[in-house]
Amino acid sequence: MTSSTQQTATTTSGTPLQNDLILRTLRGEPTERTPVWMMRQAGRYLPDYIKLREKYSFFERCETPELATEITLQPIDQVGVDAAIIFSDILVVPKAMGLEVQLLEGKGPFLPDPIKQASDLNRIYIPDVEEKLGYVFDALRLTKKELNGRVPLIGFAGAPWTILCYMVQGKGSKTFDEAKAFCYTQPETAHRLLQMITDTTIAYLKQQVKAGVDMIQIFDSWGGLLSPADFENISLRYIRQIVAALKEEVLTIIFAKGAWHSLDGMAATGAHGLGIDWCIKPQLARQMAGDNIVLQGNFDPAKLLSPIPVIEQEVTAMLQAFGPKGHIANLGHGILPNVPVDHAKAFVNTVKNYQHKG
Repeated sequence: MTSSTQQTATTTSGTPLQNDLILRTLRGEPTERTPVWMMRQAGRYLPDYIKLREKYSFFERCETPELATEITLQPIDQVGVDAAIIFSDILVVPKAMGLEVQLLEGKGPFLPDPIKQASDLNRIYIPDVEEKLGYVFDALRLTKKELNGRVPLIGFAGAPWTILCYMVQGKGSKTFDEAKAFCYTQPETAHRLLQMITDTTIAYLKQQVKAGVDMIQIFDSWGGLLSPADFENISLRYIRQIVAALKEEVLTIIFAKGAWHSLDGMAATGAHGLGIDWCIKPQLARQMAGDNIVLQGNFDPAKLLSPIPVIEQEVTAMLQAFGPKGHIANLGHGILPNVPVDHAKAFVNTVKNYQHKG
């Protein structure tokens, strides 16, 4: 790891950080406790977010820096997590590349004119990210200012394979059969598209770093739909490019849900952390990933619907399983919209109050 990621307790903008637990953990430094945040912590389970959702469309919330900042800060103020993650969406990238993207409340993403063949690549382009995604960078700068060093700020993007899934399928799916068939029947076109997404994502994340993020996470939500060989060929080879372009500039985490079979390959990218879901035991994940990388996860989000004493017991068991070093407590996927705020707080507070023995 280079000196660029071995900073003192300051954010990338130079403001002293009051809480740098997550950054120290990712740098392999000792910490007084396990840090904690939750995927999708800024959003749908918080009553104050729901009020904003009733007033503004999804993309209005994403593209208005003041709204994105307000939403990003809500879980810091209300739940007490150790890091903020910018309120945005992975599908801002295909939108910036020229595809129409709609987000329908209650139904999810819809791309009315998806990519189906080689000629469709003429309709998209590698954008000037400052021009097309400037609203994200404005939101990051404003959030950084409003945080005033309370906690680090996380930026993110979708992995190229996951972005391709939506660009080809045109909507959400449990299996993304059309996206997989596209890769298997038109491999040359698929790899051209994956490379375009990769180049856009690298430029996008580099600009996020300039705007002040302290770490980034690459979300490969659909990596687990691929066999180990296909994951390497269709997903990991492009994630590797992104990590290589960024790892000297910023702390990086890869989260490829369901792709635990390839933890060793993901660890070899040089990323600082790997997110895991609840379907793999922490001990096995550590064995596969090795000792030199941080593991993040892996609480089942549905378990946050349990009674609070059960949540406290289960979170304690998770912390004991991961041990005192090299772990960031998180969910194994995004928080569900029907989780009571008190249950989210119980998750966070149990982590914060837990002291590892020895």
